[in-house]
Amino acid sequence: MNRSLPRSLFMRLVLVLLGGLVLAQAAGLAIYWHDRDEFMQRAFGMRSVQRIGDIFRLLDTLSPVERNRVIGVLNSPQLRIALDIEPLGPAEAHEQPTGLFAAALRRSLGEGRPVTVRIAEAPFITGPPAGYGPGMMRGGMGGFGPWAGPAAMFPGGAMSFVVQASLSDGTLVTFDSRQQKDAASWSYRLLASLTILLVTVTVLALVAVRWITLPLNRLAEAAEQLGENIDRPPLDESGPAEVQRAARAFNTMQQRISKLVTERAGIFAAMSHDLKTPITRLRLRAELLDDAAVRGKFERDLLEMEQMVGNALDLLRGLDRQEPLESIDVPALLGAITEEARLGGASVHIANRPTKPYTGRPQALRRCFVNLVENAVKYGGCVRIELNDTPAAIEVRIRDRGPGIPEAELEKVFDPFYRLEASRSRDTGGTGLGLTIARNIVRAHNGELVLRNMPEGGLEAIVTLPR
Repeated sequence: MNRSLPRSLFMRLVLVLLGGLVLAQAAGLAIYWHDRDEFMQRAFGMRSVQRIGDIFRLLDTLSPVERNRVIGVLNSPQLRIALDIEPLGPAEAHEQPTGLFAAALRRSLGEGRPVTVRIAEAPFITGPPAGYGPGMMRGGMGGFGPWAGPAAMFPGGAMSFVVQASLSDGTLVTFDSRQQKDAASWSYRLLASLTILLVTVTVLALVAVRWITLPLNRLAEAAEQLGENIDRPPLDESGPAEVQRAARAFNTMQQRISKLVTERAGIFAAMSHDLKTPITRLRLRAELLDDAAVRGKFERDLLEMEQMVGNALDLLRGLDRQEPLESIDVPALLGAITEEARLGGASVHIANRPTKPYTGRPQALRRCFVNLVENAVKYGGCVRIELNDTPAAIEVRIRDRGPGIPEAELEKVFDPFYRLEASRSRDTGGTGLGLTIARNIVRAHNGELVLRNMPEGGLEAIVTLPR
């Protein structure tokens, strides 16, 4: 999977929608701008054709002296007319096509008259008209004013429509009709309208995507809470048909799991309870045996059965979430367990540190730590407990000096009734439920229990309880 992509469905949908919107806006703007630019050029060319045709026909009826006088009157920064320009050469390959304008001019001037047309980015006829003193130039309406030049008249640059044609007496007349480039440049109103459209659609897309993904977020939150409380309130089954279907399926699944857990707990509890009665009868009958050796064997077997039943009940209690949550002083809890172990003759040391109260199920956590400490005492002899408190979690490390566990077996020992000893001896192997119960309790608190072999020897059980 590409790591550059957003991880959340919300951001991916927003990225797709906004990316498509931007591409569509860009393509539409390019098409619009191409058509607008072509339209502006045609409109500019057609206006110039009409004006140049009228002036050309007027000049064709005048004498050379009158022509110069009329040209002096008509010359302006927008339209320059000259009679002394060399003939235009053939069009360059990169120049804009002018076939439409040339055809229109020929129709206006007469089909038999040769006409040359160019469209240039820069002014073709430069400098003030001949016959005017320094700093003076006749204005567009015939008045006089200071010479400003094309740069002042067209601060954004000019586009020239150049036409060259011969009068009836062979005189070559050149027209340079100029238009401000801003007329075919970006429009602030267009940019403003596109920006408003983009912002509006973006906001609507965000609202729509959030509306669509909200039920998925609720479903994910419900699935996370299901691991903490199987009896949580059911999901609301309102909304679109797909959302209703998913919520209905989730609620059905929750009901089935809750029923299954309840039935399993009830069955195990009933079996454990019912087993105590025949065990008690067997213990009474064992007392009547005359042979002390046989009686001792019976009593050891009965004790093992009682411990197995008790551990099975402890396993069920570890899965039970009915115990209310309370504020727990973890150092005090570990200190009490340590003291009890010492009274039993075990060598247990604790490096207690002050911690903030932890919210959990006290009886379940006590059962967890008792199992871990007893397991460490049984296999490691000397036990050391360390407590670390961080803003994110409480970490309890229970270390022993025993032989450790093979790396391949570190996870298997958490399986119910799994023991490392092949002999399954009660003196060495236990019932195989202690670690299972401990991990179930820790995971019921959204924490984790792991085992690791220490480099210097011994086993370390690490309990992490997130706040």
